Amino acid sequence: MPLTRLPHFAYQRVRVADGVSLNAAVAGSGSPIVLLHGFPQTHLMWRHVAADLAAEHTVICPDLRGYGASDKPAEGGDPLTYAKRTMAADIVALARALGHERFALVGHDRGALVAFRAGLDHPSAVTHLACLDVLPTLDMWDVMHGTSAAVGYHLYLMAQPPGLPEQMIGASADAFFGSFLDAWANDPRAIPADVRAAYLDACRAAVPSIVADYRASAGIDVEHDEADRAAGHQFAMPVTVLQQDWGTALGFDAAARWRAWAPDLHHATVSCGHFMAEEDPETITAALRDLLKR
Repeated sequence: MPLTRLPHFAYQRVRVADGVSLNAAVAGSGSPIVLLHGFPQTHLMWRHVAADLAAEHTVICPDLRGYGASDKPAEGGDPLTYAKRTMAADIVALARALGHERFALVGHDRGALVAFRAGLDHPSAVTHLACLDVLPTLDMWDVMHGTSAAVGYHLYLMAQPPGLPEQMIGASADAFFGSFLDAWANDPRAIPADVRAAYLDACRAAVPSIVADYRASAGIDVEHDEADRAAGHQFAMPVTVLQQDWGTALGFDAAARWRAWAPDLHHATVSCGHFMAEEDPETITAALRDLLKR
């Protein structure tokens, strides 16, 4: 059977916007830290890291808008529905509803893009920021060129207007989403069968909203990030970035890309695969503890 809940975590549905509630797992006590999952996953990706951090912190693990057991509003032609600005506001509202005006924020993959936007839009709320295995949206599009861009084919597929990408992905959902779980993990054992089943079940039920999330990153999210870059906006809080060595593979300086946004930056590459919180949770947890000391 698919794994659906984090052991020893309490679950709540928290209203964060009109017609939108997030599914959130909460445990522990102490200073709050919010963990945002990536693609093609749910909050279950944090099962090891969250349990460890809950010994010292209040740990909040939501499913993002459009994913898992959280609400999935229809895109409805409104690019703001799945803009990272909107999804970041969800997270700030979630933390506030749980009694936390200020919190540390960690995101992986898609969740890291939400965390990125939250750090820029809500600097008084986010005390520390960690982004795992992602580049800022503008930089991501800048470095994707030539045949090397084939590794990101899904970015281009889901950037297309509504209709065709949803139909294509929905027709072979398990094969599509499962291909990323296979290709991006250096250690397939890190995602056991029950977790894999949970991810595939969740994605199969969320094709339109997942596509809408990605479509926003080829449109409205670019506009928001371009405005911040033009205004010279940077992160006010300490930032940690951990990622695979994409720069060597694709020919760019990842740390320099991040440093343009984050003056107080710790950047490191890891030897595990993309699903680092599952493949090497000890390294991730240690890095987050170091971040929280800064």
